Amino acid sequence: MSFVGTLKVEAKGDRELVMTREFNAEKDLVFDCFTKPELIKRWLYGPDGWSLDVCTVDLKVGGKYRYVWKYLKDGSTMGAGGTYKEISGPDRLVQTESFDEAWYPGEALLTTTFVEKSGRTYITINILYETKEGRDTVIKSPMEGGAAQSYNRLETLLNTLTESPQGRK
Repeated sequence: MSFVGTLKVEAKGDRELVMTREFNAEKDLVFDCFTKPELIKRWLYGPDGWSLDVCTVDLKVGGKYRYVWKYLKDGSTMGAGGTYKEISGPDRLVQTESFDEAWYPGEALLTTTFVEKSGRTYITINILYETKEGRDTVIKSPMEGGAAQSYNRLETLLNTLTESPQGRK
């Protein structure tokens, strides 16, 4: 178990990672930031030095999503995507994830829950990998730092959106 910012990442069982983070915003807005491309592009670009150039979302069960990140220093790209398996907005989102250049073997299943308490939203992302090797490869990668930076950006975005009546789209 480790903490980066307020992000908590824990290994669970042999094949699972659990990430938790809280945000100072209502869950419907946090859910929007996880599902609307114009909002996703404003925070989900990983570590500093990357951008999210492609972000498409077909938010329906069986619909696909696709992200392509670009490393600004050398122009290299990294793509990922998956299929939505369950959408119970703004409470729960289940989707698959796989990368174009698989840096971990197989596909992962992400289950994200959004729980609101007193105007704050607590997200829990359970990531189930096909193998223990895949999960362990992710644990050893810089994923946690990149995720923490993205979630810190999301917190900033949420603050901006809740301060501006035009902010929500």
